[in-house]
Amino acid sequence: MSLTTIDSLASNLSGYLASEQVNHVRRAYFYAEQAHDGQFRRSGEPYVTHPLAVAGILSDMHMDHQSLMAAMLHDVIEDTGISKTAIKSQFGETVADMVDGVSKLNKIHFSSHAEAQAENFQKMALAMARDLRVILVKLADRLHNMRTLEVLSPEKRRRIAKETLDIYAPIANRLGMNAVRVEFEELGFQALYPMRARRIDAAVKSIRGNRKEIVKQIQSAVEACLEREGMSARVFGREKHLYSIYEKMRTKRKSFSEIMDVYAFRIVVDSVDTCYRVLGAVHNLFKPVPGRFKDYIAIPKANGYQSLHTTLFGMHGVPIEIQIRTEEMEAMANNGIAAHWLYKSSDDTPSNAHIRARQWINGLLEMQKNAGNSLEFIENVKIDLFPDEIYVFTPKGRIMELPAGSTAVDFAYAVHTDVGNSCVACRISRRLAPLSEPLESGQTVEIITTPGAQPNPAWLSFVVTGKARSNIRHFLKNQRQSESIALGRRLLNKILAGHGAQLDKLTPERIQTALQEFNLESLDDLLSDIGLGNRMAHIVAQKLLPEQPVVATPGPKNKKEARQASLAIRGSEGMVMSYAKCCYPIPGDPIVAHISSGRGMVIHMDSCNNIAEIRQQPDKVVPVRWDPDVEGEFSVEIRVELENERGIIAKLATAITSKEANIERISTVERDARFSIVNLLLTVKNRVHLARVMKHIRLIKPVSKVARVKSKKLVRPIKSSIAPESLLRKAGE
Repeated sequence: MSLTTIDSLASNLSGYLASEQVNHVRRAYFYAEQAHDGQFRRSGEPYVTHPLAVAGILSDMHMDHQSLMAAMLHDVIEDTGISKTAIKSQFGETVADMVDGVSKLNKIHFSSHAEAQAENFQKMALAMARDLRVILVKLADRLHNMRTLEVLSPEKRRRIAKETLDIYAPIANRLGMNAVRVEFEELGFQALYPMRARRIDAAVKSIRGNRKEIVKQIQSAVEACLEREGMSARVFGREKHLYSIYEKMRTKRKSFSEIMDVYAFRIVVDSVDTCYRVLGAVHNLFKPVPGRFKDYIAIPKANGYQSLHTTLFGMHGVPIEIQIRTEEMEAMANNGIAAHWLYKSSDDTPSNAHIRARQWINGLLEMQKNAGNSLEFIENVKIDLFPDEIYVFTPKGRIMELPAGSTAVDFAYAVHTDVGNSCVACRISRRLAPLSEPLESGQTVEIITTPGAQPNPAWLSFVVTGKARSNIRHFLKNQRQSESIALGRRLLNKILAGHGAQLDKLTPERIQTALQEFNLESLDDLLSDIGLGNRMAHIVAQKLLPEQPVVATPGPKNKKEARQASLAIRGSEGMVMSYAKCCYPIPGDPIVAHISSGRGMVIHMDSCNNIAEIRQQPDKVVPVRWDPDVEGEFSVEIRVELENERGIIAKLATAITSKEANIERISTVERDARFSIVNLLLTVKNRVHLARVMKHIRLIKPVSKVARVKSKKLVRPIKSSIAPESLLRKAGE
């Protein structure tokens, strides 16, 4: 509906608002008109036509007067010299807060457009949390901008259209506002891919005439069937939208004719009971397609959408998609959260739509709190916005909605963050299953937790939900931080001890002076930098002990001195210490460590070829030794030469596991008719344990030789911008 004057808007509002509330909206309009005086849009119209049109869109949704006032004033703070305080004194705190929330707030300069977009969305999430109406005004603002895109340059049109399809259309969908989502998608598609849109539009128009007769026949058959059963209903054919046709062609690899062969109808009735009766009637009229029935009335979608969906074999084998819903569900499907606006009645009981929207916003806030930066936050939100849902059950029968492709770890975090963090295993429909197995609708999922368990970095490779991803990253980041601080403290104290000093004995003033020189806020930041290898311990010691020169420690004179000077490796240092995958050092091996920037300390065997170059830089090499009480299991690679024999790999596996070692990987290096060379990656406790395993393997008759693979040249990966968590998996490469 196009509104050109405040009078026509007021006339429309008087149908559902009190006259006093309409006058408040009028007053906001005149205030905005005065504030924007002399400002014009690109089209040449006075600027105030934009806020007026935004208010018009909200009036079609029957939004309350405060939302309409905020719509009138939404650009005043940003585009004129008027402050939030001035708006508050004129129109009250609620309206001022909403205007402040809707304002774009993009005065800060960012390093990239993506970062600016992410930052704005982050601010929008915070504003939504305070008042859900903010997002509705924002969506109406974007909708009018999309309707008037043609006056902008092609490049700007494409940028705005992409942002709309990436963020605003999914938000409208998440809030159940189907009519707004469809318009966003159609306008965005036409602006982003004008030629594709024109070609699909022309193709749809060319086949419309041929379809008309079939649509009429099916509609008449359904109406006659419902009349015979004594049920009153509105039956109408659904037009497929250009963007949905394009997306199906692109994602499902279907041709245009395959998509257009399906005929879609909607049946709107008076009650839920009638919905199920109509379903029975249409299944009696045409045969249903097995597995294509969905009951979104009993289990609504995450955005509150309710309907019965079924696919039928129609006359002449034509597929027919039918949606059956009540009038209330139809209003909900089109307008979503705006359909039963919370603020337009004195009743304080929120509708299901608002409860769901509020839960989503709270989830956004939790993700924002855990995200490292705005780009990571928006990446998590995008994952959360799109997906088709699956519905799974807790052991007590509670329904959980999750995105398609979710795993037990996603489910665990959806139940509670603590459940996700302490999850160790799962049962899917009462059978033990891998945590990475994708869930399917209807399954019952039980999470097995253990106190003291921690998220595994490998989970990041298969989790789907933004909540799971952000919580895992947050936990790992904090854990990595505390481990890097502990390692940094040990490395710094080792250097200081060589000069008769100790970190705890230094004065706060001296530490503060050093922090200022390094431009850091706290001692923990400095220690973390040392632990991660971003700063050398002896350079930091030099700043802390300005009265005496500090250099990288020279080599020890004897074994006793070497032992005292070296750092003890306990095996429990965590993510900031890794074991090189070229030589796989294990307790009992002579070892040396080097500090790798961003990764912390990497342990190599003393004889490893790959450490030779680094030895030339003494400041990067740390003398280390195994602690007598070292704990854990360590990877080691062995090579076995053997004669080919049926079942030989099974014999090898039995020999290894009988000595309490685990096999992580088996690979055949060479193979001919009679002879094979097999490499095995095992986990053992120490050299003694490895010796026992190798001795046991030698007893197998076809085995001719067993040797440890001590050093191999690694191909260095190409440098790329990898998140710290990804580095954990690459540690030691």
